[in-house]
Amino acid sequence: MSQIDVKKQVDHVFSIANSLRGTYQADKYKDVIIPMTIIRRLECALEETKDAVCTVYEQDDSTPDAILKQVSGYPFYNTSRYTLEKLLAEPAQLHRNLKTYLEAFSPNIRMILDKNEGLDFFTQIDKMHKGSRLTGVVRKFSELDLAPERINNVAMGYMFEELIRRFSENSEAGDHYTPREVVRLLVRLGLAEGSEDLFEPGKNINVADVACGTGGMLSVAKEELAQMCPEASVYLYGQEVNPESHAICLADMLIKNQRANNIQLADTMKDDCFPGEYMRLQFVNPPFGQPWGGKDAATGVEKAVKAEHAKPFAASRFPAGLPASGDMQLLFMQHIVYKMEKNVGRACVISNGSPLFSGGTASGESQVRRWLLENDLVEAIIGLPGSLFYNTDISIYVWVLSKNKRPDRKGKVQLIDATDLWTPMRRSLGKKRRFIADDQIDQIVATYTDFAETENCKIVDADEFIYHEYAVYQPLQRNYRIAEERIAELAKGKFSDTMHNPAKLEELRLIDPADRDSKQNKSLAALEMAEPVFGQMLQMLRENITDQTWQDSKEFIKHLRVVLADLPDHRVKQTAAQTKAMLDKIADRLSEFDKTAPIQYDRNGKVILDPATKDTEIVTLTEGIEDYMEREVLPYVPDAIWVDEETDKAVKTGAEIPFTRYFYQYEQPESSDVLMDRFFELEEELADILGALR
Repeated sequence: MSQIDVKKQVDHVFSIANSLRGTYQADKYKDVIIPMTIIRRLECALEETKDAVCTVYEQDDSTPDAILKQVSGYPFYNTSRYTLEKLLAEPAQLHRNLKTYLEAFSPNIRMILDKNEGLDFFTQIDKMHKGSRLTGVVRKFSELDLAPERINNVAMGYMFEELIRRFSENSEAGDHYTPREVVRLLVRLGLAEGSEDLFEPGKNINVADVACGTGGMLSVAKEELAQMCPEASVYLYGQEVNPESHAICLADMLIKNQRANNIQLADTMKDDCFPGEYMRLQFVNPPFGQPWGGKDAATGVEKAVKAEHAKPFAASRFPAGLPASGDMQLLFMQHIVYKMEKNVGRACVISNGSPLFSGGTASGESQVRRWLLENDLVEAIIGLPGSLFYNTDISIYVWVLSKNKRPDRKGKVQLIDATDLWTPMRRSLGKKRRFIADDQIDQIVATYTDFAETENCKIVDADEFIYHEYAVYQPLQRNYRIAEERIAELAKGKFSDTMHNPAKLEELRLIDPADRDSKQNKSLAALEMAEPVFGQMLQMLRENITDQTWQDSKEFIKHLRVVLADLPDHRVKQTAAQTKAMLDKIADRLSEFDKTAPIQYDRNGKVILDPATKDTEIVTLTEGIEDYMEREVLPYVPDAIWVDEETDKAVKTGAEIPFTRYFYQYEQPESSDVLMDRFFELEEELADILGALR
């Protein structure tokens, strides 16, 4: 079903929105339109059983909630004889009667409309009444046919998302809604493999979306599962932080006879609303580039995330690491894994490119990727085209996560490049200019299930994405000289925290004396004492500039002791060790790399490594460091020495997934002759055009 199926209904609703002009600003139309659309949808769903419910209730107004739901055929009801159409018969009482009508809904529906937990629609009724807009809005919505037998749940989902899209044209790129063809692709991928247990008699299947929006993922999953295994019981779970989207999703789930308490208005970063419940399937499109920490994060999120991470590893939703505070995607990824049913859980997660490669080796992002790969949770990553979403045109990826990989997939990650599988739209919707046609979805799923290397499909060992970072040094070989250019470099910037640190000194001086603590006062006093000594040191060095060059650091330091013999101490009670450390640092600053100089050794006869020559090499776990050095380093730097600097505190093992590298195809650049010929042709064409204009 395409979006054109509900164009008539969407246009009708937007004609209503335009009637709010004057009373509402355009960005507030949704405060009326979304709740009224929900109310009309519920009213249409209840139409066939409304009289029966009202009759039962009128006979006994204490009839239990469960009985009224049974009579209505849905997990909600309305005990009022009113409908939107009937309310119009008493225009003078419309304001009060509409509230009476809405208050007759079951508690789970009233919650959607309530100020504290939902849409605050009763406030909007008052506002429309005061602005003389209420009658027109109610009349036009009463004419809108949203009966489930004519507008099914999928079409209704399209309609809601088109409304939200139009109301959020200026939303940030991260605030997007998943197009239904992408939803279908995710569900197809999730069910394509590892689904044998779903056909077991009486199977209970938990399906979750912890950033559920309007519930599109859940709706499509429910429909697909109903076709695959009609005898199974499917339970849908959702969390959504946006009240409007949550209200739409909750209403939609209630119409599907799902439990209202399984759709929660909550921030997944703060809460797991379903503790002890684990999910057989999850389909999630987390927000892109949304902060979990810092000043732009939602209230309480950073504190909650850090507290969750601090829990014991097995009990934490975020055990592997905390990514950069500006993007919560990899936190969602960890939460999803945490909620996966043991041994059989599967999930399909949408991301942008950032979770694939962002962050250095020791970063939270790298460690989360490493954790996912080391635990063999990543089954496939599929690159999709850009311009698929309504409010962003960036390229996206689908991560297929699995706890039940088939044997030939174990230890492997499948990469699929589907960036060329798209169809242009006849009419753009926001930034959405492309869609994935049904046959293209079939092609992607077939490539996934075939699990065979092709031009657009690569099968990669998971260890190939995990790497160890080695430090590579050259032996310490230096010459030493007191020269003006070397002294000038020494004078630049910070020399040490205790002798010459201009930035720190300025920072401390700018603090009002009354506001400085004892530690700051101590640091300021030390720097102010040392600053003139540093100036004297530079002057004494300049007075001893020489053409003589030393290649022995010990001999040069002996010379420095003589040159700086009259230099005062730069700190109180300066020790001999502190003086030596200062001379060593000066000597280092007055040195240059010199391969003709002898290699320096420590007292144990071990080669001293030159820190200035430090480089890092990234070596995948599938290759040993010795082989790597032999191939990539030693041919160019024969005396290079590798060092593994990983310790308990310094993490040097990380992971990245350079997706595009596996599909890069080199294209020979055009020759200069061809380019020159083309330039002359363009020049001639331009001359002809200009001549015609004269």
